[in-house]
Amino acid sequence: MAVPKKKTSKPKKNSRKANWIRKSYFAKKKALVLANSNLQIKLNFIIKKENLSF
Repeated sequence: MAVPKKKTSKPKKNSRKANWIRKSYFAKKKALVLANSNLQIKLNFIIKKENLSF
């Protein structure tokens, strides 16, 4: 027979939510750093390529 689960306490719920938000923040930060790094590498490559053609 199905038994209802116990209610999760507010501190436990808030702790899990904060942990989830923290993980997403660092994932977003890492993605932005990698994207910026990749963009800088491409720009440097293009600039060097343009300088060689002169």
